[in-house]
Amino acid sequence: MSRNAKINILLLVVVAALAVLPLALGLGDDKEEPFAGADAQAETAITEIEPDYKPWFSPLYEPPSGEVESALFALQAALGAGVLAYYFGLRKGRRQGAEQLIEQGERPETEQV
Repeated sequence: MSRNAKINILLLVVVAALAVLPLALGLGDDKEEPFAGADAQAETAITEIEPDYKPWFSPLYEPPSGEVESALFALQAALGAGVLAYYFGLRKGRRQGAEQLIEQGERPETEQV
């Protein structure tokens, strides 16, 4: 097995452990919403410290439920990952095309940006 394959397997094991261990160890069982987002936790902490605190502004759109909010967040993450994957794939394809042209003895065109 190559060194890169070993590193990739190790990284996958670490990511799986980070995803499974909090659930397996029962972290957050003492909380009402154990895996609430940082915004909700910050709001709770602020209202505990200063009960009369008034927010500076309110959200432009308030989703009807937590499920809708999670779905919108997942959609946002998927779109961002798609844009990044497209960009890196495009760059790799251009680089491979230029390498093929060089191997064939042709001069690749340089792109002016």
